[in-house]
Amino acid sequence: MKHFKYVFLIYISLFFVNCNVIKLEPVELLTFTQKLEKLFPGVVITKMETTNHFTKEYQLVINQPYDHTKPELGFFKQYIYLSHINDESPTVLVTEGYKANPKTYEVTKILKANQVQVEYRFYGNSKPHVIPWNYLNSEQANEDYHTIVTKLKTIYSNKWISTGISKGGEAALIYKSKYPYDVNVVVPYVAPIIRSQEDVRTANHINSVGTAACRKNITNFQRLVLQNRETILKEVNSFVQGKNIQFTQIPIEEALEYAVLEFPFSFWQWGGKCNKIPRNQASPTELFKYLNSIIGLDFYSDKTYYEFLPSYYQHITELGYYGFDTTKLKDLLTIAVNPTNKRFAPQNADLTYNSEYMTQVEDFLVNQGHKILYIYGGYDTWFACAPKIKPHVNALKMVLEKGSHKTRIKDFSVDDRQLIYSKLQNWLGYSVAIYPLDE
Repeated sequence: MKHFKYVFLIYISLFFVNCNVIKLEPVELLTFTQKLEKLFPGVVITKMETTNHFTKEYQLVINQPYDHTKPELGFFKQYIYLSHINDESPTVLVTEGYKANPKTYEVTKILKANQVQVEYRFYGNSKPHVIPWNYLNSEQANEDYHTIVTKLKTIYSNKWISTGISKGGEAALIYKSKYPYDVNVVVPYVAPIIRSQEDVRTANHINSVGTAACRKNITNFQRLVLQNRETILKEVNSFVQGKNIQFTQIPIEEALEYAVLEFPFSFWQWGGKCNKIPRNQASPTELFKYLNSIIGLDFYSDKTYYEFLPSYYQHITELGYYGFDTTKLKDLLTIAVNPTNKRFAPQNADLTYNSEYMTQVEDFLVNQGHKILYIYGGYDTWFACAPKIKPHVNALKMVLEKGSHKTRIKDFSVDDRQLIYSKLQNWLGYSVAIYPLDE
């Protein structure tokens, strides 16, 4: 008993000594906004009204370097819209191709996910006062996304899905080719992968889509507008004056010719109806109104010209674009006799085309682009530039037969939507719930 007593006293002494030595660090409990502030130093956070299934929504303005390899060159302000439900849900990254207008995307609704909507660098509110054109490219945009995703994964550790529409879908695919493991699944909508500054596949599509009679009516309409140029220009001037629209960069006369040249592309892209095309007996007013309904003459206004300068720069230098077929209109063109989309690109920048970049992206997609769900409309002009995926690649391409650039998952048949949901479930696993869209 004597020995036990000494052992017990030694044990008690050690316990109290140890209690005096151990010092626990205080537990740091951060609010959600404090976590964001820690992840993105200098971020400006603005709370927004909650919508849909979200519990909180914020606008974030973060500092992104012009050049991720040389941060000492300075930063620009990039806008992000973060919609949060909880930490455990999957997260959808929206790679906008242009400016960002806050909204809930279709894939986000299907997964009841968190959403991170990123405005493309140098577009919309994320546009510097003076754009350094040489930093407006996909490699820098990829680093924007990679930085944002890597940081936010410390909050959202469940599955990540990227999505985007048109140029935004293209951005999601390009990002996937550079960082294939940043996200688990990609859902690009109506996204072209273009092969040259003037990809001939778009012209081939325009000359073969729909019926021969409809294509003939399109050409006839184009010629009617140019043949009635003088009276239609009066309609244009009246329209412009009524809305106080300025045309100093692209004069109205030139804008009219480009609108006529653009007409077939936009007609098929946006789901034009063949039975609505004005015929020979149509008045100049009817011809103008229809042209304006498909193209929108204000697209060539000063406001839109400056808004889309970044887009044209990227298309001309890296992403590729389309040309204009003048074969059936040559005799009626007086200004845009050699039309080109370079006309709308910044004239103070190097417009040398990098032909290799998108070739590498396409090579990755057709051979290694796994877990990508492509959504296309069969009549959409950009469908001509959809990548042709190799059979061994675990991807799914869904094409709505006569769909346009507005084609979404909700537009497919019940059976096709079920196929889409099943594929998403297979790729994401059964820990992620699928919520079918309302009929």
